[in-house]
Amino acid sequence: MAAEPIFRYNSCMSELLHRITISAEQCHGRPCIRGLRIRVADILEMLAGGIAAEEILADFPYLEPDDIRACITYAATLAGHPVVSAAE
Repeated sequence: MAAEPIFRYNSCMSELLHRITISAEQCHGRPCIRGLRIRVADILEMLAGGIAAEEILADFPYLEPDDIRACITYAATLAGHPVVSAAE
């Protein structure tokens, strides 16, 4: 029996998020890709600036396509968390 689409989606997201590492000793605790000194924010800024994923991969040959997807998945996960303000 094939996995349900939502299960495959969640499983894929979980696998991608394992590529994101956070260590106090590296990049001041900012999220990085696979323990490399490439910050998630840097990749997201490049994508937001219009640089194609293929160009990023060409400039950083040690990155993999799933690393780019992991950055986007990480951002989507953070954007999906609600922010609750204390009552004034």
